Amino acid sequence: MNNRLTLKPRLLDCLKGYNRETFMKDLLAGIIVGIVALPLAIAFGIASGVTPEKGIVTAIVAGFIISLLGGTRVQIGGPTGAFIVIIYGIVNNPQYGLQGLLVATMLAGLILIALGVFRLGAVIKFIPYPIIIGFTAGIAVTIFTTQMGDVLGLTQEAVTEAGEVIRVPLKTPGDFIGKWVCYAQNIQSFNPWNFLVAIVGVLVIVLSPRLLRSVPVLSKIPGSLWCIIIGTLGVMLLKQYGITGIDTIGDRFHIQSQLPPMQVPSITFEMVQTLMPVAFTIAILGAIESLLSATVADGAISDRHDSNMELVAQGVANLVTPIFGGIPATGAIARTMTNINNGGRTPIAGLIHAVVLLLILLLLMPYAEYIPMASLAAVLVIVSYNMSGWRTFRGLLRNPKSDVTVLLATFFLTVIFDLTIAIEMGLIIACALFIKRVMETTEISVIKDEIDPSDEADMALQDEHLVIPDGCAVYEINGPYFFGIANKFDDLMGTLDHGRKPKVQIIRMRKVPFIDSTGIHNLLNLIQMNHEDGVHVILSGVTPKVHSQLEKADFYKQMNPDHICPHIDVALEKARDIIQNNNK
Repeated sequence: MNNRLTLKPRLLDCLKGYNRETFMKDLLAGIIVGIVALPLAIAFGIASGVTPEKGIVTAIVAGFIISLLGGTRVQIGGPTGAFIVIIYGIVNNPQYGLQGLLVATMLAGLILIALGVFRLGAVIKFIPYPIIIGFTAGIAVTIFTTQMGDVLGLTQEAVTEAGEVIRVPLKTPGDFIGKWVCYAQNIQSFNPWNFLVAIVGVLVIVLSPRLLRSVPVLSKIPGSLWCIIIGTLGVMLLKQYGITGIDTIGDRFHIQSQLPPMQVPSITFEMVQTLMPVAFTIAILGAIESLLSATVADGAISDRHDSNMELVAQGVANLVTPIFGGIPATGAIARTMTNINNGGRTPIAGLIHAVVLLLILLLLMPYAEYIPMASLAAVLVIVSYNMSGWRTFRGLLRNPKSDVTVLLATFFLTVIFDLTIAIEMGLIIACALFIKRVMETTEISVIKDEIDPSDEADMALQDEHLVIPDGCAVYEINGPYFFGIANKFDDLMGTLDHGRKPKVQIIRMRKVPFIDSTGIHNLLNLIQMNHEDGVHVILSGVTPKVHSQLEKADFYKQMNPDHICPHIDVALEKARDIIQNNNK
């Protein structure tokens, strides 16, 4: 029992029996994953509206903590494409800015820790699948949209302090429609060389695995890194021939080759109030993506992760990373699968991946300033395509209308508005449709004349006692009796017999799996109103679970204990006695 209640990092289990052979596999996998993570961390940082090194710092700090404390053997953590939309919206909002992002990330970390400590990891898995696919596809479309400025090489006019009109990189609005309007307004600045670099980058990412399959050493290098290497060398070559105007990272950012100093952002109660909805969205999105990645990894290595420990690790990572100026992080499916495919089997590989990134930051970062923005855009275009899951999206369109409604609503709300609204509204719509579906499955029927003995599993007496006496009405509820059904039952009772009430009403509850407070309140009102009219209410076949719920609510204090019968034939016998006594 104690083991189940204890949160224990998976690393501790993996260190038992750890040997040199396993370490060499982890070492190779960690180095390769570190190389894979580099271009993605830079691209995610820039696309999120922050500097490239913030993306790398996040991959280092969060990646190390997630592997150190996580509940999986092979999960690789760091910045992911799913957060780009949220981060960009916060950073470019004057009300929040970068300081607001750091605070929101730390709040999200606390929420994630709480989810893990209170063992709510399994609850995240109950978020409807159409919501997950809808907002993932919406994020993919949004990421693709944000990269079109760099793919097309668009610029806009700006006036210097000296009054000179110059062209500067295009700064787009935060919303989806505004971005496309801005692109259309500045399409005359289209740069064919930028576009060529981006197209070549996409082709390199797509084709390099096939072309290099026969060369084992080169095939280990990911297509995204080949894209950046070839793009950087190509742009440097073009400059030798006098072709300029292709933006590089160095044209927009200066990358510092060091970890930034630790600094806790100032937090006020007003900031917490304002940023809590955003923090909640970051936490839920991080939890979903992390646990999905962990589940995929489990299937690949025949393992089972601890979802609660994983959430705690994600929370600690998002609590600590902002102290170094980092952005939100979570488990990354692509990097996790890269780790698995290259032999990583313990969290040591994830720790090595973080160390590799740290060494790259300290030793090689000055060279990153030569990377073309169009090459990074090509990387993110492929990321958005892979995220979109368009085949799954198309398949879900053939599902029931309720699922399609949730899918499309979440997708369009994510694209047109933002992820916070999309998740909230998606959950509300999904819950409403679920309640409607449950209501449709719950049947309330009126039994007339006599009850079919062949359908009775709760009989105690003889078949002849199943005839319903005059002055008695039998109602059967088949399904959950909750707030969505209570009014339906009231309406049915009010329309029967044109207002003429029987002497006895029997309510059969043998097929009611649970009852909520609204259902209990509904029954109490029914008993009290019928008591005033001289009508007796008898409950028949109450299940043990419902009986317990009624007992806890002090329901039985409001009605005659003799009117609670275990079987329908007992209830009918009780009804006959009541009717006979009333007729005397």
